[in-house]
Amino acid sequence: MTATPPPAQPTGYTPAPAAKTNTLAIVGLILAFVFSLAGLIVSIIALGQIKQTGEGGRGLALAGLIISIASLVIGVLWIIFGVVLAASGAGNYTSY
Repeated sequence: MTATPPPAQPTGYTPAPAAKTNTLAIVGLILAFVFSLAGLIVSIIALGQIKQTGEGGRGLALAGLIISIASLVIGVLWIIFGVVLAASGAGNYTSY
């Protein structure tokens, strides 16, 4: 009879548990597309929480922050454009 080899010994490496994703980071990203100002605020709060707790989701929070800032800048530029256009009378089409 042949002897069976002993079972393989564990290598001592156990994978680290997956980091929990910060919920506010997800909410901040979603709000960035719907309500820019709310997305900006929530994303900033999420980044602070992630820094303190070490949770995952930093990329999501950064994306929410960047998208919120870009949306707000575009919105402000549109408002400025509209005010300048209205003040110049470019929309006034009166014929004599």
